[in-house]
Amino acid sequence: MILRKSPHYLVLLLFLCFTVSSCEKFTGDQTVPAYLSIDSIYLTTTYYSQGTASQSITDAWVYVDDEFLGAFELPARFPVLKSGKHTVKILPGIKKNGIAATRSSYDYYAPVQKSVNFTPDSISRIGTLKTNYQSTTQFTWMEDFDNVILTLDTTSRSTAWIERTPGGSPLTFEGTHSGLVVLDSIHNFFECETQNEFVIPYAAVFLEMNFNISNSLTVGVITYGNTVSYQTPIITLNSTNGKWKKIYIDLSNTLNAYTGMSTYRVYMGTFKDAGLTQSTVLFDNFKLITRP
Repeated sequence: MILRKSPHYLVLLLFLCFTVSSCEKFTGDQTVPAYLSIDSIYLTTTYYSQGTASQSITDAWVYVDDEFLGAFELPARFPVLKSGKHTVKILPGIKKNGIAATRSSYDYYAPVQKSVNFTPDSISRIGTLKTNYQSTTQFTWMEDFDNVILTLDTTSRSTAWIERTPGGSPLTFEGTHSGLVVLDSIHNFFECETQNEFVIPYAAVFLEMNFNISNSLTVGVITYGNTVSYQTPIITLNSTNGKWKKIYIDLSNTLNAYTGMSTYRVYMGTFKDAGLTQSTVLFDNFKLITRP
């Protein structure tokens, strides 16, 4: 038997559907959002104690009245369901190990705090922001290649060596010199390590560096215990196609991978890539960063 629905039944059904969907659509806060706009975040340093102000701050991690709003790629404009004056805290964000999937706030850069007056359906622009290193940041090691004595040594296995770029050279990133390694068919392997060993701390450890390479380059650590040591690669950097880049390499997990290790060195190494007659490795502004 077929049941025939009357026109009145259809009207009622449509009315109920409309009512349910309308309730779902308009339930909750109906506030028209305000918008916040951030252009970029730059770094200031005291050069003699903190080194270069070069940075690669890619994101803003935003809190409004200590409530986490989200992480936004810069430049950014995003909605905020607030009106009136509120405290906005912005944490500078980076790509850890240069990988977009591991974006995080960088704990060694200080948060930026602003008082912002939000107006619904209006944009509050706070433009370009300035950060600096946190006062608790400890600079374990720095190398900018401008001093007479280098703090990196090539190993006995290395057939290539570190040079300084000439004064005034367009190859130099900043300052007077950068580090330069040239690889060819005879000098086809490069490996270097920090002269000093450093104590493995309880806090996180990052290596910051600028680099411009036409050859792959592996960066890692050598950890030392009483009777044993481990040389562990952390990341292999690829050609930058003639451009300088900044990277933040997280050493923390590797430094704590083996029990009984107490000190470490940073090392870098590579063979000349296949297919290249000659290649260059340029680097500058190494900073080994932790906190007490």
